[in-house]
Amino acid sequence: MKLRTFTSALALTAALLATSALTLPAAAQDAATISGGFDVGPGGLQGNFNPLAATSGFTWLSTYFEPLVIYNADLSAVVGDLATSFEVSDDRLTYTFKLADTKWHDGEPFTAEDVKFTIDLAKNDKTGSVFAARLGAIASVGTPDEHTVVITLSAPTASMTDTLTKLMMLPEHALEAIPAEELAKNAWWSTKPIGTGPFKFVQYATDQYVELAANPDYRGGAPKVERLINRFFADPAAAIAALRAGEIQFTYVDSTDVATFADDTAFRVIEGPSYVVNYFGFNQQVPLWQDVRVRQAFMHAIDRNAIIASLYGGAAMPANCVYTAEALVPAGIDDYAYDPEKAKALLDEAGWAEINGDKPIEVVTYYGSPLVANVLAAAQAMLAQVGINIVPRAVDTPTYNSIVFSDKYDQFPMVFAGLQNGPDASNINIGLNEKQIPPAGANIMRIRMPEVTAALDAALAETDDAVRDARYQDVCKATNANLPWATMWVANRYGVAASSLADFVWAPAPAGGPFESHPEKWTITN
Repeated sequence: MKLRTFTSALALTAALLATSALTLPAAAQDAATISGGFDVGPGGLQGNFNPLAATSGFTWLSTYFEPLVIYNADLSAVVGDLATSFEVSDDRLTYTFKLADTKWHDGEPFTAEDVKFTIDLAKNDKTGSVFAARLGAIASVGTPDEHTVVITLSAPTASMTDTLTKLMMLPEHALEAIPAEELAKNAWWSTKPIGTGPFKFVQYATDQYVELAANPDYRGGAPKVERLINRFFADPAAAIAALRAGEIQFTYVDSTDVATFADDTAFRVIEGPSYVVNYFGFNQQVPLWQDVRVRQAFMHAIDRNAIIASLYGGAAMPANCVYTAEALVPAGIDDYAYDPEKAKALLDEAGWAEINGDKPIEVVTYYGSPLVANVLAAAQAMLAQVGINIVPRAVDTPTYNSIVFSDKYDQFPMVFAGLQNGPDASNINIGLNEKQIPPAGANIMRIRMPEVTAALDAALAETDDAVRDARYQDVCKATNANLPWATMWVANRYGVAASSLADFVWAPAPAGGPFESHPEKWTITN
């Protein structure tokens, strides 16, 4: 697999030429169509568009699939989506949902049986679901009538509502005949998926775009535009060029690109916290990282504040544990200040020369922007000064997932990645808890740290909101002390929309949402 080279003028030119040569439906050039680089941000094109296995791209997926519940637009509360209302019992064991009277895109009614079917699929790791461990506390799903679902848990799980915001409902009548083990990569997801959302799937032009058509029977009202198109770009610079040329009306941008749009009235810059902690992940299945002194040295070797100031333009906060939110970070944790001499001493104590010496250590990442390429180059130079030789390797998201979720998990020593640590603090659990080791979850570093797992389990089981933050402070302490990851920072995220795009709602949500964006209301103005 080839390494992406983002500093190459040749690669950028090729990407721009590819953009100009793209053939789109005729409707894509008129006011009846909205086009965007909706998946240009971290994660990019996710391959087969399967929401059970997706780790990003929900901003797009939620235009045609929908969950029972969803975050509101500022990510401050969970509200109903396919559920018109929902209640949680005082003991946090019973969740009752009243369902909307709506239909699938093929005209079949959406019912409680579809909800039960979806949850059963999501709990089954044979389907490739990333939800299997997260939904493990669900003991039963009751369907007393077509428009009522009762979920019963075996133990209180404060994160259940948050998890359900990401679980898109799926049609039983369309998927029940596909064997579970064949579902993950089935062609259905990219050829004929049906949902309940405001837009219907039309076509996927491989590696180019997805086209959707308005669902005139949508329960929230027929969309105001006829077509919605999600464009894919080989390089973020190509997406910005398409935005400036009027070919698309939205794209993600890096903080380094924001200044070029700030005073341009033809565009609107949207900014907000990413709720994503960026980290170097230490693969616990390789011997390099088993001594905590090596992991501590890694932290001390990188001048995070300098990188934040010079490359992120100050639009990030250093992370000394998996959280940066003030309420979740206790006093007294190690700030791992930049100290290359201390890093060298720790490596000497651990016997780094015998463990690895100057042998290159590959760092796999799915981040493909020039900003991250520069970040990794800076970290590479800093680490080299203390005797750690990393070599970044950027790949697309499907390739990254095939590497880190593979049974051959001992063949990659390190990743540079991001995982959401909000809006609900429980989101970090999937990457750190021993119970989430693949295929059950996304603990891709195969971390088995009893103190970290115990802290996460206690926080997840805490039903008293008054003390829940304190439980997550314990998670912060455990990750700060044990360093399953070298946590770097939590950065802001940015999107840019054309001023002609009216009633458009976008939030820089972790993993691309989902959140209440009401795409049926989006319009193009003159």
